Amino acid sequence: MDFSRYLEELNIVPTEDILKKFDIYYEYLIEVNEYMNLTAITKEDEVYIKHFYDSLLLTKCYDVKSKEITLCDVGAGAGFPSIPLAICFPNIKVTIIDALQKRIGFLNALIDKLGLKNVEALHYRAEDFAKIKREEFDIVTARAVARLNLLSELCIPLVKLGGNFIALKGDDKNEIDEAKGAINTLGAKYSNEFDLTLPCSMGKRTIIIYNKVKETPKKYPRAFANIKKAPLK
Repeated sequence: MDFSRYLEELNIVPTEDILKKFDIYYEYLIEVNEYMNLTAITKEDEVYIKHFYDSLLLTKCYDVKSKEITLCDVGAGAGFPSIPLAICFPNIKVTIIDALQKRIGFLNALIDKLGLKNVEALHYRAEDFAKIKREEFDIVTARAVARLNLLSELCIPLVKLGGNFIALKGDDKNEIDEAKGAINTLGAKYSNEFDLTLPCSMGKRTIIIYNKVKETPKKYPRAFANIKKAPLK
């Protein structure tokens, strides 16, 4: 497929190096997916749109080009949205955390294959990572990890004051209302949301941005079992 056209739609210059990196990404993802459950989406055009382009939709909602940015991607799975962002924007210093060691192994091998110098992938649960990197990141992202009322407790403690928690979601608006109490308790406030459509009728997305306005109380995040059992309201 002509992915360069879709990058141009996002005001990303489709250099030969960028396009080659996405080709390597796709080929390695499909190779490893044969024996590791990374994605149910394997057709080339769907991977490029539903994973790569979808990850880069964040650029329609947030200026990632104008300055150095620290970004933590929580539960990145096969590297979305963090790896596509890192490929296109070397000014973003990316930290990926995931609770599953074998996914981190895949990501570190991928980072090496792509020659990315602005990414590190670490084996951590978000609630443990917050103990050592609390309120250190300009942006914390999460894509299809958990419902927003659960996800916010894992992500907002990592966001620095004045920074943003950005949730990449489907089009379920109920999650936003459901998470209002948690967002407030954790020290953030609703900033904006963007309803977006993927090319080729491949689906709709909502990107929700929250601004960190005060420090998160020290007792959060709780252990994930407790977050699931009793989500903040």
